[in-house]
Amino acid sequence: MSEIILNYTRAEHVENIHRGDCVAVNCAGELLHTVGNSYLPMFWRSAAKPFQALPFVKNGGLEKYNLSQEELAVLVSSHSGEDIHVNLVRGILAKLGVDETVLDCGTLRPLNSKVFKRMLANGEEILPVHNQCSGKHSQIIALAIMLGESVEGYIRPEHPAQKLIFKHVAMASKVPEDKLEIGIDGCGVPVFYLPLYNMALAYARLSTPKLGDWGDYEVAATKIRDAMSAYPLQVSGTGRIDLAINEVSNGRIIGKMGSDAVYCIAIKDENLGIAFKIEDGSYQAITPMVIAVLKKFNLVSKAEADKLDEQFPPTLKNHRGEVIGTIEAVF
Repeated sequence: MSEIILNYTRAEHVENIHRGDCVAVNCAGELLHTVGNSYLPMFWRSAAKPFQALPFVKNGGLEKYNLSQEELAVLVSSHSGEDIHVNLVRGILAKLGVDETVLDCGTLRPLNSKVFKRMLANGEEILPVHNQCSGKHSQIIALAIMLGESVEGYIRPEHPAQKLIFKHVAMASKVPEDKLEIGIDGCGVPVFYLPLYNMALAYARLSTPKLGDWGDYEVAATKIRDAMSAYPLQVSGTGRIDLAINEVSNGRIIGKMGSDAVYCIAIKDENLGIAFKIEDGSYQAITPMVIAVLKKFNLVSKAEADKLDEQFPPTLKNHRGEVIGTIEAVF
C-alpha cells in the first residue's frame, strides 16, 4: 500500500498530502531501500526512453547517421521545447533525410513557460517538434529507416520498430515478454506497464553497465548513460530537477521524468537504480520527492543538498511572495 511521502502545511497544519511508492535496487536485484509497495505495477511513461533507444544504438544508428552524444541525449529526452531542443531534433531529422512533418507525436506546447509565452507573443506556430517527446519519435523514425521499414505507422504497436523496442524494454527491465503489458502514451506510442522494482533494476543496470549483465548491449547502455550524464539540459530543460541533480553532482546523478509522476534515477558507477511513483500523479510533487529521496537514501552530500534546497526551497509562498507553509518529507 502506498505511504504518505509529502505533507504540504499551512500555519503548521497539514493541508495537503501526497502518497507514493519508491524502491532502490542494485544490479543484482537486491532491495536496498523501500517505501510502500516496491512491486507496484505502473506505466513507465517517459522514464522508459533510455531503453527504447537500445536497439537503435546497439545496431549502429549513431554511426550510420553521424549522430553526436548531444543528439543521443535529446533522443532519450523529455525536453522543454527550448530552442536548443528544437534545433537538435530538426538537425537529427535532416540527417535522416526526412522532414519534421513526419513526426506523429501530436502538437504540445513547450514545457518551458518562457518559450511558450514568447511564441504566443510573437505569433509563432506550435508544432510537433516542440512536443517533449519529439526526440524519442525521431529515434523511432531513425530505427524504422535503419530497419528498411516504412515510417508510416511507426507509432503503432504492430510496427516492426515498436516490436523490436518492446523486446529490448523487456530485456532491460528483466520482465518476461509475456508479462510486459502495454498501453498508449500521451504521444501515441506504446507505453509499458511493469513493477516499480523492474524499473529501478533497469536503472541500476544503466548506472553501472559493467555490472549490469548486458552482454552485447553493454557498450550501447554505456553510450546512453554517458550521454544523459554529459548533456542533462538536452535530456530535460532549464530550471528542471533532472538538470539540477545532475549539475550539483557533476554528472553522477542521472534523473528521468515520466508523466503522471513516475520518476527514475541512476547513480553513475555506484550500482544503484531508483524508481518512484506519486500516487495522485502530481507534477508539482516530483521535485520535492526527488530531493527527499536523495537525502533519505544518503545519495547527496550536505553541500549538494543545500544547493538543491537553495534552488528549490521546501516552502510554499502566496501571490505576494510571503512564505506561508512548508513541504515536508515524512517517509
